[in-house]
Amino acid sequence: MKLRRLALVLVLMLALTAPAVGQGCAMCSASARATGENGRKVLTRAVAVLLFPTLGIMGLIAGAAYRYNKRNEQEDRQDS
Repeated sequence: MKLRRLALVLVLMLALTAPAVGQGCAMCSASARATGENGRKVLTRAVAVLLFPTLGIMGLIAGAAYRYNKRNEQEDRQDS
């Protein structure tokens, strides 16, 4: 049952994010193509600079939520 639910969630996530893949801005991609090799490296680095802190923050929030939930479950077990 859990495996089916997980598969359904994954399929829904992929289906809902598919339109975002085609959202390439024409001006942005034309500008990136015109910059040359050095400009591409800078753009790649800039994307990483924006992506990794965001992923780190989201990971910390997810970890804190997991720990909070686990602690509450343990307290509930001790109370009963």
